Amino acid sequence: MATNTKSIGIANLPNQTHKIVSRKGTTFTVMVVGESGAGKTTYVNTLLTTTIKSYRDHSKRRDALSRKTVSIDVIRAAFDENNFATQLNVVDTPGFGDYVNNRDAWQPLVDFIDGQHEMYLRQELQPHRDDILDGRVHACLYFISPSGQTLRPLDIETMQKLGSRVNLIPVIAKADTITPKDLAAFKRRIRDAINAHNIRIYAPPVESETEGVSERNQAMVDAMPFAVIGSEDDVVTPDGRTVKGRQYLWGVSEVENEAHCDFKKLRNLLIRSHMLDLITTTEDVHYEAFRSEHVSTDGRVVGSVARKDAKFKEEEDALRRRFAEQVKAKEAMFRQWEQKLIGERDKLNKDLEHEHSYITALTQEIKQLEDKLNKK
Repeated sequence: MATNTKSIGIANLPNQTHKIVSRKGTTFTVMVVGESGAGKTTYVNTLLTTTIKSYRDHSKRRDALSRKTVSIDVIRAAFDENNFATQLNVVDTPGFGDYVNNRDAWQPLVDFIDGQHEMYLRQELQPHRDDILDGRVHACLYFISPSGQTLRPLDIETMQKLGSRVNLIPVIAKADTITPKDLAAFKRRIRDAINAHNIRIYAPPVESETEGVSERNQAMVDAMPFAVIGSEDDVVTPDGRTVKGRQYLWGVSEVENEAHCDFKKLRNLLIRSHMLDLITTTEDVHYEAFRSEHVSTDGRVVGSVARKDAKFKEEEDALRRRFAEQVKAKEAMFRQWEQKLIGERDKLNKDLEHEHSYITALTQEIKQLEDKLNKK
């Protein structure tokens, strides 16, 4: 193999790639799944240090419960850091796990993920692919209630369905409500349940040629499921520091203190160290699995998975019920009109019979008078 000691500029290719990627930017989509009150909104806002997601009006929660369906809300935001543009999409799932009967609560989530894969696939198969919209979910944060026990049947079933379609990352919500000893035991039971039920979760690559990175990656793997604390409030610690955290009578629970929770580890995983791996894993593993299943050898899409959104299905069902009620009301009104018309008809028939009898009597009376006149 020939070697050239004189530089001809090939080594500048990484710089060119960096410029192209920086100019193009990227899209990153995160889905947050968990029951109401798990702290999803607070965590997202704390993670991004801005109020990207508004808090829900809990006074309207009773109205939401009456729908008995899981909704899908997508919040979009654009970030620009050091001239690198990122389109961030946060997919919220209000209604998940909030009902007495949560059977198939995972279905709208799976439909959304598969639907985004199908939408991207159909765009990819078009002749012109300049403006492809990528809504594929790159990471799913599954918030586990801090019960201190283990995974619920709903958690197990949902995580099994999601793990085969998306980079699933289990998160223990409100870690400051459990003592460190109970939290460690809770994590261990969750890991045992994940292994026992063959739940597939995201495993970040550990090995790295950079010194210290492998140890940091291994620490991330060992920390799963991540125990997080979310807070947008600034509090003052006993030693005078101002930090993001929660103030209690016994002290301060700090968001970014790794001795208190795994917030920094999860933030590093999502944004600073493994965002690219989450995107490429979605592309090379999950999307390719979907593509190989739904594209025939001649390039046609088979087995469409597109379903109606739960919110639209609910509205359609409500319209159907309203239409059926209106039809019943009209039918009842028509029956009343029919009965009224029948009564009027019977009355007219009786009046006609009476008039006919009267005319017949008059005719006979006239005939009798004529007979008398003829005799005279």
